[in-house]
Amino acid sequence: MVVSVLEEMRIRSLGVIDDAVVELSPGFTAVTGETGAGKTMVVTSLGLLLGGRADAALVRIGAKSAVVEGRLALPPDAPVLTRAGEAGAELDDGALLISRTVSAEGRSRAHLGGRSVPVGLLAELADELVAVHGQTDQQGLLKPGRQRQALDRYAGEAVSVPLAAYGEAYRRLRTVVAELEEITTRARERAQEADLLRFGLEEISAVEPLPGEDAELAAEAERLGHAEALAAAAATGHTALADDPEDLESPDAGTLVSGAQRALEAVRAHDPRLAALADRLGEVAILLGDVAGELAGYADNLDADPLRLAAVEERRASLTQLTRKYGEDIGAVLAWAEQGAARLAELDNDDDRITELTAERDAVRAELGALAQRLTRARRDSAERFAEDVTTELASLAMPHARVSFDLRDTEIAPDGDGVEVDGRFLAYGPTGVDEVELLLAPHPGAPPRPIAKGASGGELSRVMLAVEVVFAGSDPVPTYLFDEVDAGVGGKAAVEVGRRLARLARSAQVVVVTHLPQVAAFADRQLLVEKTNDGSVTRSGVKVLEGEDRVRELSRMLAGQEDSESARAHAEELLAAAHGEGQL
Repeated sequence: MVVSVLEEMRIRSLGVIDDAVVELSPGFTAVTGETGAGKTMVVTSLGLLLGGRADAALVRIGAKSAVVEGRLALPPDAPVLTRAGEAGAELDDGALLISRTVSAEGRSRAHLGGRSVPVGLLAELADELVAVHGQTDQQGLLKPGRQRQALDRYAGEAVSVPLAAYGEAYRRLRTVVAELEEITTRARERAQEADLLRFGLEEISAVEPLPGEDAELAAEAERLGHAEALAAAAATGHTALADDPEDLESPDAGTLVSGAQRALEAVRAHDPRLAALADRLGEVAILLGDVAGELAGYADNLDADPLRLAAVEERRASLTQLTRKYGEDIGAVLAWAEQGAARLAELDNDDDRITELTAERDAVRAELGALAQRLTRARRDSAERFAEDVTTELASLAMPHARVSFDLRDTEIAPDGDGVEVDGRFLAYGPTGVDEVELLLAPHPGAPPRPIAKGASGGELSRVMLAVEVVFAGSDPVPTYLFDEVDAGVGGKAAVEVGRRLARLARSAQVVVVTHLPQVAAFADRQLLVEKTNDGSVTRSGVKVLEGEDRVRELSRMLAGQEDSESARAHAEELLAAAHGEGQL
């Protein structure tokens, strides 16, 4: 019983499609039409609804934007509804509406349940709703990496749990190895750096500079270098302010001010203004006395010793040597010394760090080897069952004698190489383990198994992919499957078997197939025709449901290229009767 169904899509201004509604059935829907009619646009539209990449080239020429809207019927307990509800989406009569708009400039918008949402949310929900497979997926299946992913997906938690632990250990090992390599491969550079730091710290330590010492010495050198001029200036100033108060011919400033103060004091009782000025002259006299005293002391204490000047200049030269190498001033030099000491301690600890990292590397490598062994065992167990299930499906797809198998191998390396130990053997490893996984196909008895990339024809590859997806449907089901040209390279009886198998898959899921084979389309519960018309200027496409005579005509066209061929019509009717008269299909 199908729990979720994509009921319909409306497509506007997308590629060759002007405005069309694609009505999908709960079971098997086949999409057919002539080459270039726009069948692929149906797949593209669904891809956009599922958060696929938007491309301005998809917008119909002359249109401002392309719009795709989808209606998805979901049961009340569908997990998708919880995530959609968190985004603010609301249901429309029990259905979830999804829309995607792509502007002609390439801008894209997404809406879910009437609310604007990030495109990434659509892609997140799509993982639980739809599996899309096309010709590019067939080519992807040829790559060993994709084959390993398919096996891991089939294995489920038996592989996913140890694979997650392995991935974490792998990343940790890469980090440890990178640091270890950085220390060991740059050992010479680090030793040179340590020597330079040690030399610099010793040079600074020998000088023993003090914070601010360079500025203080510069000021002292300035004074000592001009000691005579400074002493003469101080003496002249002192003489002018307070020399000999008895020398009436050249009185000093202090004597004159004192005389002026006494003159005002004599009459201060007669005018308050003169009294105030007398007080101010008293303050001036005190200030002149203080300055005169300091000038006398300055002159007495001024050191004009040339030996002291030589010592200061020598000290300044030593400090200049440091500032030339380690900083613009002594403060910067001391900061460099502090940082350099910390870095030197780190470099001098390399041997201890190498020992620690080596021990950690070996421990993580051992853990990685154990996890790799667990992964290999789980993959081997799953590979046998997976191959058997796919082989069984191939028998239902007109390949009764074909056998599928997996080749799991590893690469042994020298014990001293970069490998992990598994069962006493040293093996090359990667982010997903030590296993190289390859899918093999023996198309008939006696044929040696060969990689499907080399031993499978286009038709065989299509059927192998379909068989793989049918197996996944049983172990990891999704509500809707979309196959685009999955029957490429298939014809005759094999095409009939492909159609029959798709019809069986549609019993438990919604299946949409874009096909050019009448044998496949005949098995569909509903057939949609993508039909192109030409009005002479703009190409338009419409999508309509085929029933009765219309469906016979389309199958006739697909069979013989002629809708009115009597023999083709008879064959089409025969196909329909056979497909829908088999009971259990």
